[in-house]
Amino acid sequence: MSIALVRNPGDGPDFRYYKSVIEQVVSETETNGAVTVMRLTVHRADAPPLHSHSREDESWVVLSGRVRFWVGSASLDKCDVHDAEAGAYVYGPRLVPHTFQTITPTAELLIINNPGAVEGYFHSIGPAEARSDTEHTDVLTRYGLVLLDNPPPA
Repeated sequence: MSIALVRNPGDGPDFRYYKSVIEQVVSETETNGAVTVMRLTVHRADAPPLHSHSREDESWVVLSGRVRFWVGSASLDKCDVHDAEAGAYVYGPRLVPHTFQTITPTAELLIINNPGAVEGYFHSIGPAEARSDTEHTDVLTRYGLVLLDNPPPA
């Protein structure tokens, strides 16, 4: 029996996070906590607030579209800004502030977190018509996430 996990697009279960439908490509339970991978299509208004993770590194693979990343400071206006096009890989180590926003009408991303326990945060938020991150500070704290600044303007 193979220990490899192969998951083609659309094979993973979907869940709702705010207005987004996210495919759980690989769950932390399937990797003994080592990694979680999610696939989603983002719009400009889906940008998260500038934040940091204290427990995991985060990576993104841009599958389509173009995405702008802000990294390295606790305020958007002092962050380094990088644009990533389809095919790009972006790495954000734990404790480094970051956020991202599509600069095309939409972009499709793989989001990879090592280790994978943070997936519980995304599942616990559930569906909502608009982002309301500041209303979930208790859940954010439980997963080691800290909000630092607003999201980029839509």
